Amino acid sequence: MIDTNVILSALYSSKGASHRLLRWLFQHPQRLNIVSTPLVIEFEDVLTRPEHMQRYPLLSKQDIGLFIDDICSISWHQNIYYLWRPYLPDPKDDMVLETAFNGQADYIITHNIRDFRGVAEAFAIQPITPGDFWRLQQEK
Repeated sequence: MIDTNVILSALYSSKGASHRLLRWLFQHPQRLNIVSTPLVIEFEDVLTRPEHMQRYPLLSKQDIGLFIDDICSISWHQNIYYLWRPYLPDPKDDMVLETAFNGQADYIITHNIRDFRGVAEAFAIQPITPGDFWRLQQEK
């Protein structure tokens, strides 16, 4: 599953692994990503902040809302049955972990690997960067 910072990075630049990964998810015939209601609310909050909107001036808040809707349309919608708070230092990272755990994800794709220290050992969910995940997919 993809963390909010990966979506933000994909909006910032069309040249990086985050953008390639998001395009791949949209083109893949199966749903591979997982979202939850708390995670979608975070997408809306983070992606529409003024400091981020300045980085993609051709997009309006409405465009971002539609983009988030599109992400939801290609993702599994996971209800959260088990809460692990507080497990990680940042409660917003706990929300990502809870979505990944409840959705039985193999990976949390994030730019902030160190924020998920201990997750692989405790939950068998591997934090991985978009670039490393992309390379892994290319090897298959």
